[in-house]
Amino acid sequence: MAEIVPPTTTRVERGTREDVDRRIRRQTRQRVARYARAGPEILRRRLDELDHEWDIERAIEANAALVSLAGLLLGRAVSRRWYVLPAVAAAFLFQHAVQGWCPPLEWFRRMGVRTPREIEQERRALQAVRRARERARSGRHACP
Repeated sequence: MAEIVPPTTTRVERGTREDVDRRIRRQTRQRVARYARAGPEILRRRLDELDHEWDIERAIEANAALVSLAGLLLGRAVSRRWYVLPAVAAAFLFQHAVQGWCPPLEWFRRMGVRTPREIEQERRALQAVRRARERARSGRHACP
């Protein structure tokens, strides 16, 4: 039986098609491998990029806000029927908060928008690469 309220840490992955989750994981592994071969400055820049990457939560929230504002403006300027957009956006946002899924989630995930946890996994892997390089450069062994 499916959980009505899945755990916060895995709710988006559980609500995403498995092939999309696999593709996101594969792309992350490929990026880590590519940056592990890159120079230290490129690695540092990638870590900075990860600090600014929009995660799925931010994308869903921004999308709901934008659709709501558009609906309010169109409702005022064009027709009251447009007021349905903010209601739909609020319903989707609530559904995402509770279940970790809503219709826009599928589109964002197919576009490669990752969860905070997925972004953090890449960050930790790249930080481990950087630490290993620093130990190797200082002449220390990887193991204490």
